[in-house]
Amino acid sequence: MRIFVAGATGAVGKRLVPMLVASGHEVVGTTRSAAKAPELRAAGAQPAVLDVLDRAAVATAVRQAAPDVIVHQATALATMSNLRKFDAEFEPTNRLRTRGTDNLLAAARENGVGRFVAQSFAGWPYARVGGPVKTEEDPLDPNPPRPARQTLAAMRQLEAAVVGEHGLAGLVLRYGGFYGPGTSLAAGGAHVEMVRRRRFPIVGPGTGVWSFVHIDDVATATLAAIEGGPPGIYNVVDDEPSPVTAWLPHLAAVAGAKPPRRVPTWVGRLAVGELGVAMMTDVRGASNAKAKRELGWRPGHPSWRDGFREVLGAGATAARGSG
Repeated sequence: MRIFVAGATGAVGKRLVPMLVASGHEVVGTTRSAAKAPELRAAGAQPAVLDVLDRAAVATAVRQAAPDVIVHQATALATMSNLRKFDAEFEPTNRLRTRGTDNLLAAARENGVGRFVAQSFAGWPYARVGGPVKTEEDPLDPNPPRPARQTLAAMRQLEAAVVGEHGLAGLVLRYGGFYGPGTSLAAGGAHVEMVRRRRFPIVGPGTGVWSFVHIDDVATATLAAIEGGPPGIYNVVDDEPSPVTAWLPHLAAVAGAKPPRRVPTWVGRLAVGELGVAMMTDVRGASNAKAKRELGWRPGHPSWRDGFREVLGAGATAARGSG
């Protein structure tokens, strides 16, 4: 098949494009930077330099590519530096999830594209009531923390547009928290360095449940969604949703760091605000049962326990040796 990947040089695209090529697909990948075009050629893809927010440019590129499938991985994510300003820091990505999605869907309609796969998120967006692990049938948070309301609204808009598009098989993949090469949870990654410096404490009871996924498992799940499976929304996460009190001390240990500090909820609220406290104390995890059942996908890293050890073990050994 011919696959059009928007955002082909991002964290997901870098792992996905080579998999698509190795599977025999022809790939056209977009990037906003001409300097990254050689990277796409080296991976076996045809580069298209454009901004997904430019409707005319998207229309032209899709018409020229004549794809069977469009994959929307375009983001403008950077390492979060201030959870109090979450929406402000996500504003460029929110525009890609709203206007960018509209542009890509319009191009799909105009060119008879039959399948559309888009990125969403399965972490904190679920309603913070009921059981600790949510399925795709469970509601999203009707009253999210104030700093993340615009971001959740953008996710809702993307999901509704993709699965509601008539005449198109639209699949939305709600990814868990990324770890592995090219992410903030990798050797030298920003969040790992925070853990090593003991700047990533457990807030309050640490009962917030997180779902993780290795970046290569993100790519294999996306490949599975491109090649088959019914339209709809899918959680793409590993097999072990876990509270902060389980995964954060383990991450510190395999990173060669001291155990994370613990701070009262009121101190955490002063430091990271309403959203940070929610993430630490009452967010819900996600189930991957639907993706396994309907996409035939299995994570190569079923648990963050072994996954963190694989990704950070060498760094932990180095850290202990330098101590």
